[in-house]
Amino acid sequence: MSFKAILAFEDGSVFYGKGFGKEKFDVGELVFNTSMTGYQEIITDPSYKKQIITFTHPHIGNTGINDQDNESNIIHASGMVVKNFCEKPSNWRSTSSLEEFLVKNDVVGISDIDTREITSILREKGAMNCCIGALSKISESEALVAAKEFSGLKGMDLAKVVSAECSYQWNEGTWPNYHESKDSYPVIAYDFGIKENILRLLSEHVGEVKVVNAKTPVGEILKLSPKGIFLSNGPGDPQPCDYAIESIRNFLQKKVPIFGICLGHQLLALAGGANTYKMKFGHHGANHPVQDIETKEVFITSQNHGFAVDVDTLPKNIKITHVSLFDGSLQGIEFIDAPAFSFQGHPEASPGPQEIQNLFKKFSLMVKEYAKT
Repeated sequence: MSFKAILAFEDGSVFYGKGFGKEKFDVGELVFNTSMTGYQEIITDPSYKKQIITFTHPHIGNTGINDQDNESNIIHASGMVVKNFCEKPSNWRSTSSLEEFLVKNDVVGISDIDTREITSILREKGAMNCCIGALSKISESEALVAAKEFSGLKGMDLAKVVSAECSYQWNEGTWPNYHESKDSYPVIAYDFGIKENILRLLSEHVGEVKVVNAKTPVGEILKLSPKGIFLSNGPGDPQPCDYAIESIRNFLQKKVPIFGICLGHQLLALAGGANTYKMKFGHHGANHPVQDIETKEVFITSQNHGFAVDVDTLPKNIKITHVSLFDGSLQGIEFIDAPAFSFQGHPEASPGPQEIQNLFKKFSLMVKEYAKT
């Protein structure tokens, strides 16, 4: 059953629509995502913690929800904004509707919204703090106050919030067969908000992976004699994550192979001496062209980040490997004096193109070479 709902911006803008999902209200940073498919993977991506997602694709909910496409156990987004909401899905893999999934996860959505207008506002003014909610739970004036009082993501450490409390082993390969890997290299994956398809691809390329909490001490990891360290994606501002930055500095000194994605990329750069900054509206979508600096090859990639590494602050021992062809922002780095590299986008896709998944193969070769020493 739909209900009257509101979307209130920190600048005073207000939109009204039909609510769906949980009849409640929430706050977060409002961003737009241009992906045409994969809303289930997007809303369960921990990188969207404390964010409200505007989907530019006009129809959301058509394919329902299935049991295999979640990128984590719960919805991390604070809300969904869509133009047309489909209440009755039609897909052979669907086991429940999007509405049922939202209610189960205590998340609110709003439909019948001009998402083109919202996207234009965000492109002009940048990502904004916002309140989304049922008018039965919050008034317009209260929603505006809530939006203005939200502190925003800058300076917010969310990696430690979404990270797994206890370590665990992962040995499941990629869809649709999920073959278990027979390789076994001691690889540690730091969970800053890791997506499950990243773990599947790691398992596919290097074998069983041990996933650990974001604040796991270096000494505890070194006791395991790791042959590789993976730094995962995740939400929030990388700069407050001093515990992670210090750990990465130690691994760089030990010359252990390191591969970082998204937040992991930013943390690796910070550990190497570079700086990061908050982007105007970030990159959120599955059609972003990225160029390999050395080969000039262009990859269409999946992206989801609101912070980026400042290319002008890179020290001389870090080289640029990839740049965005949308805005020229930094997309990849590699250390000259250590076996470490990272990528800003999401080579694991889910959703999105898979053509840059060769980065997992690169990490695999580094791990296997290091294992010989």
